[in-house]
Amino acid sequence: MTETRKIAAILAADVVGFSKLAGADEDRTLARLRSLRSDLFDPTFAVHHGRVVKRTGDGALVEFRSVVEAVRCAIEVQNGMVERNAGLPPDRRIELRIGIHLGDVVEESDGDLMGDGVNIAARLEGVATPGAICLSEDAYRQVKARLDLAVSDLGATALKNIADPIRIYSLQVGLSAEAKPASQAERAAPVQPPASPALPDKPSIAILAFQNMSGDSEQEFFADGIAEDIITALSKAHWLFVIARNSSFTYKGKSVDMRQVGRELGVRYVLEGSVRKAGNRVRINAQLIDAGGGQHVWAERYDRALEDIFLVQDEITQSIIGAIAPGIVAAEIQRTQGKRAAELGQWERVMRAHWHVQRFTREDFNEAILLIEEILRHDSQNAMALADLAFNWHMGGLFGWTTEPFAVTMERMGGAARRAVAADDRDAAAQTALAIYELFSGLHDDAIKRLSRAIELDPNSSFARGYLGTAYSFGGEPERSLAAMHDAMRLSPRDCLMVIWHTVSAWSHLHADRFAEAISCAKQAIDFNPSFPDSHGIVTAAAAHLGRMTEAQTGLNGFTGLLPGLTLSDPRLVRPFRRAEDRERFVSGLRKAGLPE
Repeated sequence: MTETRKIAAILAADVVGFSKLAGADEDRTLARLRSLRSDLFDPTFAVHHGRVVKRTGDGALVEFRSVVEAVRCAIEVQNGMVERNAGLPPDRRIELRIGIHLGDVVEESDGDLMGDGVNIAARLEGVATPGAICLSEDAYRQVKARLDLAVSDLGATALKNIADPIRIYSLQVGLSAEAKPASQAERAAPVQPPASPALPDKPSIAILAFQNMSGDSEQEFFADGIAEDIITALSKAHWLFVIARNSSFTYKGKSVDMRQVGRELGVRYVLEGSVRKAGNRVRINAQLIDAGGGQHVWAERYDRALEDIFLVQDEITQSIIGAIAPGIVAAEIQRTQGKRAAELGQWERVMRAHWHVQRFTREDFNEAILLIEEILRHDSQNAMALADLAFNWHMGGLFGWTTEPFAVTMERMGGAARRAVAADDRDAAAQTALAIYELFSGLHDDAIKRLSRAIELDPNSSFARGYLGTAYSFGGEPERSLAAMHDAMRLSPRDCLMVIWHTVSAWSHLHADRFAEAISCAKQAIDFNPSFPDSHGIVTAAAAHLGRMTEAQTGLNGFTGLLPGLTLSDPRLVRPFRRAEDRERFVSGLRKAGLPE
């Protein structure tokens, strides 16, 4: 076996108290960990050029080209964990400890790393507090002059099985790791920049030509084709300003700063990517960048076999598009945080309202109403705001967050949805909002027809595809529903509506008498957002049918905690069941669990 000795930046990460979390609920914990790996850890490692050397169940060992990249990656991961743990009780939070060291390692022929460099990184991780990052002195020396970090000097510390004490620095998470400004001697003479186009009054993006890294001229067409397909598909999203190919492709083959591209094209976001072919396989990297500050919003890597080049091109294009839209929406919502309502522009109000609508609480319902009413006073034909208003009234009526009878709230919803379609009948979200009204009015076939129309208008609308699955589920076609839910979740795996898609999957399994699968999907929904009532109700009914009464009682406590005073005759249990047996299965499960008449 051959081996190579080298200096490397090593990051060791581990979940705090994993055994306890898994002991309390193994399925839920493992599902969340898998989701974190696919949505946060692996994409962030890739963005910062990290190589996952090995996984250790609940931990990982990652090699980086530089300590700077390792530290930036660690900060991004820990900040991402803070966001994902927000609103969860302490006993359900997944928290990480991270250690980073720069040292001598031995790389074996299979890519594994061994030696003191690895051992010290692992020991540093062990002494870090939950949510913190510990750096050795050797690692800290590499970054202290290049990044603005808030650190605590823990002094020389004896580490298990390490001969000499190591000086450790603990990094405070929550502050960005920004490059330090250049010194006066480093600054170039001031140059007057050319006039830049003003940013549009809605999110804007340029898709650059994907770089062909293969040295194979035939792959040039494949790389260009992916970028062109993304431009075409995103141009169908009415809320997004997309730069034409003729402008964005002028940067092809050039090494440019994304902030410069943003200034010159007048856009807030830039998508760049690369294509590398090896044998019969292709690797595509894509990253969405906020051109204002140059930071990454989203990144992903795709490895595929090139059996059908056009099929691969379509699949990759669809995956990228499905990630870009929620990535931009999340970034736009983030921009509104910390601003007072009076400071928000019209688009920022739309984004703030959109955020409140999808949090699914009484307080957020009321806040969204106020914001949308203010938007419509200035722009009565804003289709996106009207669609959000309809969806908000739908949730408010469904869960009893209004003082009005359900029928009155439904009419408010229908009125807003019809206005949205009248304002823009080619807007997929507007059509979907009206379809939801039709579905909950018992017009299943009309809803399915309208949702199919919405998907024709925007094939990448996870909102439309998800509610098509919802219509199939309550229409008594659970298998068709699950297929549609798979499409919606695959299109937009980071979407706030994932809580509904997991819940509808649970409904479909319940309708098919697959109670264990229903509980599993419902728990995934609860992990995503514990504020959505139906997921708790499904756990209650399905567990009761299985005779798992302790689990049913826990579900019922969650259900009635979100819907106080709930009874079996309560209008808050109205759902558009087409088949009487589907309603009876749900209600009888709640009755077995102890919900009063």
